[in-house]
Formats: sequence, structure tokens, C-alpha cells
Amino acid sequence: MRVLLTGHQGYLGTVMAPLLAAAGHDVTGVDSGLFADCVLGGLDVPDVPGIRADIRDLTVEQLTGFDAVVHLAALSNDPLGSLAPEVTYDINHHASARLARLAKEAGVSRFAYASTCSVYGAQGGDDLVDEDAALKPVTPYAVSKVRVEDDLVELADRDFVPFSLRNATAFGFSPRLRADIVLNNLVGRAVLTGRVTVLSDGTPWRPLVHAQDIAGAVIAGLAAPADAVRARAFNIGTEENNRTVAEIAAAVVEAVPGSRLEITGETGADPRSYRVDFSRARKALDFEARWTIPEGARQLAREYRARGLTQDAFDNTFTRLAVLDRRRRAGELDPAMRVLG
Repeated sequence: MRVLLTGHQGYLGTVMAPLLAAAGHDVTGVDSGLFADCVLGGLDVPDVPGIRADIRDLTVEQLTGFDAVVHLAALSNDPLGSLAPEVTYDINHHASARLARLAKEAGVSRFAYASTCSVYGAQGGDDLVDEDAALKPVTPYAVSKVRVEDDLVELADRDFVPFSLRNATAFGFSPRLRADIVLNNLVGRAVLTGRVTVLSDGTPWRPLVHAQDIAGAVIAGLAAPADAVRARAFNIGTEENNRTVAEIAAAVVEAVPGSRLEITGETGADPRSYRVDFSRARKALDFEARWTIPEGARQLAREYRARGLTQDAFDNTFTRLAVLDRRRRAGELDPAMRVLG
């Protein structure tokens, strides 16, 4: 397929673009460049051909000729969504729904949407939640994902085949690193300080999935029969990676010898807690996530050391809020978080 990949210069997009190409797809990226310079250790990032644009400004003409859109671009951060909810809804909901409408108008046949398991929010209980469970988002970020999923269902027809991938919390190395997601963050702190600090009480459940496995799920969704994916949502991950925050932290201690675990409990219990059933993707997409949390923790520790991760870069280059704050203070972003110049 000829594939347009939004957010190709982000954390997931940098991993996904070459894997899509290796699967035989002709990939073009589109990105505003918000995080294009957030590269670890001077790595040479092999970018696919790209369009420099904000997704809010894309036109039908720019989408014409593509067979599929893989839509990753978003403000992907719960604290940021709470800080600027209207901007989050503008980009994550309104612009995403507009993009899907334009794609349909342009004759694009498949639309793969990166949603999140955060749509399940505060579930309570011990049962695994599947795609038919009640959605209980607790942040603007998660609410925006639910709204887009609903919009895609309304747009679906015989010729336009959208589907949503409810990704578990991502982890794993990417040249365009994110240090503000749980496993990446805990491993970074262990490598840099020798401490694995959990501010909550460690009891909430989290499902995790490696960035490479998310790419594999997209590839599987593009290849699946249309009737298997049209207007459907799929949880992406593996039950093996349903773990409490305390268990995730313990895996980090094992991956970084000499580090020690500290569970302070100072922020109390996080209301976001859920364990997820991933069987639908196995059956409908013939997809199986491969990476385990211990393997990912070891990969991250190895790459952090090899690439010379520093505390300053960890805090200021690979933390989304810090990057956006710095760019806004430098006059590089307008209040709506459009890149200026």
C-alpha cells in the first residue's frame, strides 16, 4: 500500500516508519516537527520522505493517492491534556475526525487509528476488560480518543475501512525517545540515579506494549480482510504485560543491577487501573505481541548507557511537557501549539 503516516517524527512513528517500509509499504510521513530534534545520543535517524505540516492543516489534495492513513499524531500526554484540554481536544479529537473525513473524501481505503487502553480508565475489579467493556476515561487525552473512535464508526462504509488500535502503554527504545512513560522513565531513573522511585502506592494495574509490537499490529491491521477490521477496536498488547506499577518497578531493579526500589506512596492510589484482554487481536488480526517487560527494560538500560543518556536530556529533551514549555518560551509555538516559522 501507499501509506501516509502521521507523526512519523515522534516516538512511535520513528520506530514504525522503517518497519512499515520493510513490510513492503511505500511510506510518506507527515509531521509538524514538534519533537523532530529530540534524538538520543546523536543517532542517525533514517526518516522516510515527509510532509512538514500540522495535521489540522492537511487538505484533500495532500491525501489523494494514498491507500491507507496510519494516524499516530497527537498530544500524547495525560498531564499535558489536563493542562491544556481545549488544545488537546482540538488536535486529538477535532483534527483527527477531520483527517478521517478528508481521507474518505480522497478515496483512502484504510484508516488505522492509534487509540489507547486508557479509554478503560477506572475499571475496578479483577476481571480482564475486553473491547466491549464500558469505557471510563478519566483524562482529556483518553476522552479525545473515545470521541474519535465513535466518529470513525460513523464514517465507515464498504469503501472506507477505519479501525482503532487501543494500544497499551508503550515502552521500548526509540531514537526519538520518550522518558515520560512508565517503563522508559523508571529505567532512566535507575540508570541515572540508582533509584527506582514509584510515587503512587504501586497497586494500580497497567498493561504495557513495546513500540515495535504496536508497529506490528498496524501492519497486521493493514493486511487483514476488510470485514475483520471495519469499524472495530482492538486492544494491542499481551496479557503477560498486565502488571501492577510495583511489579513493573521490580522488573526495572532486575534489569539495572545495583538499583534499589522506593515506593513512596506520596501521591496515593492512581484511579487509572485496569487489566486488559488482548484476544480479539490474536483472533482477527493474527497478531501476537512479542516483547516482555523484562526484555524491554534490559533493552532500554543497554541503549541508555550506550547512547550516553544524561540527566539534563532525560528531564528536558525527552519529557514532552518540558519540550513544549521550552519551545513556547522561545516563541517557537503559538498558544494553539502550532509550530511557528
